[in-house]
Amino acid sequence: MSMDHGTVWLVIVSLAVGSFLIRFSFLGLIGDRPMPEWVLRHLRYTPVAVLPGLVAPLVLWPAATGGIPDPARLAAALVTLSVGYFSRNVLTAILSGAVTLYGLLFLLG
Repeated sequence: MSMDHGTVWLVIVSLAVGSFLIRFSFLGLIGDRPMPEWVLRHLRYTPVAVLPGLVAPLVLWPAATGGIPDPARLAAALVTLSVGYFSRNVLTAILSGAVTLYGLLFLLG
């Protein structure tokens, strides 16, 4: 699919303006006012919702294997989830998952 340069730049500028307006709505318009407690309560769950959304495609459809799930990544995800749940320590969970992933990739080839 081929697009001319004018269309590409129109899309880029439109996305830049839209992104700016989304951020400005929080930072510029209401950034100096205290937020209600219910908003703050919901914002606490943002990292918990974003991280699985970033990691799940990498575990279930990894580009390294052509989109086919492999045992090393599934095991590393399970170990990371288990260690994080029981230890309540993010760094320990990440490190244990990384060690599991690279160890299994080394052992399984």
